[in-house]
Order: sequence, then C-alpha cells, then structure tokens
Amino acid sequence: MSKGKKVKAVLAIIIVLAIAFVSVGLIVADRYNVIPKKWYTAEDFGITEIKSSVDFNKNGIDDYSDIVLGARKDAENHPKYDGRYYDGGFPPDNIGVCTDVVWRAFKNAGYDLREMVDLDIQLRPEAYTYVEKRDKNIDFRRVKNLLVFFREHAIELTVDVEQIEEWQPGDIVIFNGDKHIGIVSDKRSVDGMPYIIHNGGQPNREEDYLDWGNPTSHFRFDASLVDESLLIAWED
Repeated sequence: MSKGKKVKAVLAIIIVLAIAFVSVGLIVADRYNVIPKKWYTAEDFGITEIKSSVDFNKNGIDDYSDIVLGARKDAENHPKYDGRYYDGGFPPDNIGVCTDVVWRAFKNAGYDLREMVDLDIQLRPEAYTYVEKRDKNIDFRRVKNLLVFFREHAIELTVDVEQIEEWQPGDIVIFNGDKHIGIVSDKRSVDGMPYIIHNGGQPNREEDYLDWGNPTSHFRFDASLVDESLLIAWED
C-alpha cells in the first residue's frame, strides 16, 4: 500500500472513530437528560391536573403546587450531593440528598416534615423498624422512614407508569428498592410521562426519570385526611 493510501486509511479510521465517539456521547447525554428537551403539560395530553383542597400556609397556592415549587427551588439551587449528619437536622441550602428535596418541598407548603416524622416515630415506634434510637435530626432524611410515614399518612397510588394520568404534580415517589425518593413535577415528556424532581447527584435535577427509575411506591399527601395534631407548621 502506498504512503498516500495509508494516510487516507488512517484518516478514514479516525473519522469513523470520531463519529462513533460523538454518537455515543449524544446517546449518553440524552439518556441522562443533559440535552435540554421540550417539555409538555398535563393539558397537552387531556389530563386534568389535580389541585389540593388545602392551602396549609395560606399563601394563596394549594399544597400540591407549593410542594412542586419547593422541590423546583431545590433543583434549581443544585445542592452538592452530601448526606452527612447536621446538628439541628437541616443541611445548608447548598448541600443535600434525595430526602432533602422532600422536606424542602414540604417546607414551601408550610410543613415541618422533621417534626412531623419525629412525632409519628414517638407515637408509632413499632412501625419504624429501621430506627434503633430516635434522632429527629436524621430520621426524616432516611428514605425508609419516609416510606413508613407516607404509607400511614398519605394516599397510596399506582406504580404503573403507563397510567400517566395517575401521576400528578406534588406526588411523592419512592424508587429502586426504597433507596431513592422524589417529587412528581408538573412538566411531562413528549410521551406524557411526568418529570421527577429529585437529587441523585445528576446534572439535571428535574428530568424524565419515572419510566426508568423503577418506582416502588407512590403517594399523595392530602392534609385534609391527616389528624391535625400531626400537621406541624414550619417556623422560621
């Protein structure tokens, strides 16, 4: 083979490898929702969006919408993924894990989820099998404890992701063998699948995650059905 042909062959190989590299990169970027996508609303699919009958903090916004807005604030703040223990319970705004999305979302609706979970543990210690020694500074930041809490005090719903109308903004979803948790967004994918607002350390914290996140539990927190003694207001 002449020198010229060898150069052409090498260039051809380089071009093929470059195309393959770019293609794989685009696939990975799409898979992890790095590339911005057009999002849709429930109305685009003829789905009626459910609003809560409760406005706990009396700010003129129903609980479910407040929960979504609170979760979105955390997503946009993009806290560093870090689950260390903090005296006082609450990590700073620039630190967080998946459970921190949830209490911050509830805080935006006026609820102190730390105190609510702690009270429930006091009232039903036998239900919280993962709590060896009660500590309100960390118990509310454990997914399995939140599972116990919501299973008792929220409406449990389908985990069938094909029933897209059953997934509503503000719903709480637990994933992956009870290891991860997030909040259902009011944004949807081109297929009508609701986005999930969550923190797993990923680049985009509000993303098309539901259909591959393996949801294991799905809840809707309706404060009108909860004993008032358990509804503890957030105090700054």
